[in-house]
Amino acid sequence: MRELFTVAKFTMKDMLSRKSYIISTIIILALIVLAFNIPNIKKMIGGSGEETGTKVLIYDSDKIYGDSLNILKENKEYYNFIIADDTFSMENAKEKIENDEVSSIIVFERQNDKIGMKYVVKNLTMVKTVPEELVNIFTNLYSNNKIQELGLTQEQISSLNPNFDYQLMQTETEEVKGNPIVIMLISIVLFYAIYFCAYQVSTSITTEKTSKIIETLVTSTKPKTIVLGKTIGIGIVGLVQIVLIIATALISKNLFLEPGALDGIIDFSCFTPMLGLITFIYFILGYAFFALLYALTGSTVSKPEDVQSANSPVAIIAVIGFYLSYFTMMNPTSDLNKVAGILPISSPFCMPFRVMMGIASTSDIIISIAVLVVTIAIIALFSIRIYSQAILNYGSKISLKDAIKMGKNKDI
Repeated sequence: MRELFTVAKFTMKDMLSRKSYIISTIIILALIVLAFNIPNIKKMIGGSGEETGTKVLIYDSDKIYGDSLNILKENKEYYNFIIADDTFSMENAKEKIENDEVSSIIVFERQNDKIGMKYVVKNLTMVKTVPEELVNIFTNLYSNNKIQELGLTQEQISSLNPNFDYQLMQTETEEVKGNPIVIMLISIVLFYAIYFCAYQVSTSITTEKTSKIIETLVTSTKPKTIVLGKTIGIGIVGLVQIVLIIATALISKNLFLEPGALDGIIDFSCFTPMLGLITFIYFILGYAFFALLYALTGSTVSKPEDVQSANSPVAIIAVIGFYLSYFTMMNPTSDLNKVAGILPISSPFCMPFRVMMGIASTSDIIISIAVLVVTIAIIALFSIRIYSQAILNYGSKISLKDAIKMGKNKDI
């Protein structure tokens, strides 16, 4: 046990001292802080921040709306409507667009029995039609004006607008909970944490073989201690990085965003202690699964430039597992989603979502973890056997046939 911690400690010091690890961590944390400051940056660029909506200049040449357009000035959350006076000219208005004083111009004019609406923008690269929300705003405003002109009573007006009581229902008996955006975020973070941390195991093993450090390690400890020690050491370093990322995100949210700014996007009530525990368990198991696979591929090559090609099969397996869990989120109660929660290649990414959505039973979690643990034990056994026989190989890359023979060797 002492030798195991010694190898883990050595690996941690090596990883933490690498410039690539330090620089990548700093860049990730900086991007997180920058992302949470986007609203503040937009306010700084746009001025005082009192008018945050998209500026739209409106000119009603025939007074179709009368004075009712002034009502639009009250709400500046999405659009900041500017009402042009009689001095309006299209040339001056176009200059405002070119100078980015306004984003678009709307001109109303009567055309026999129709109402003409010209929507003018700088270019049509990103705009293919008049935004539907603008059409709805002015359609509703015109309808309200006409209703008022007819002198209808409040009861008559109410009868024109249907009062629907909307309800969403599903035919399946399992109720699905959770926020899709939260699920996607956890999916990305888990995949990054598991895949990229595990990838470092093969790189570390191959690098040490090249620098001959492994000869010193082999003479002082057992090969299985090296495999497990490196896996634990890199895992701890990766976990530290993930904790830093989550902590930076939470601190940035509290420091740079207004209270409740993300409430309409992310439902923070879904972050429960049980979900945190399940996610942590699957991070550890998922990392162990892929890290031991990478330890196996890393020990079969002797040159750092061969690592990427040797790791390709494991990378493909990881990507398949990630997308299997990701796409089954579209239909979380399907049988395929249940299978994805059990398969070792996808359960680390899938099962935390099933727990969050409230569709994973206790038996599902136990079976999933049991399958993953047994699979890890089998991979660890073969990885240690192959590692023990291939670690001092400085020649060509070990073939799949040779690796299988090494894995079957019970003498190690």
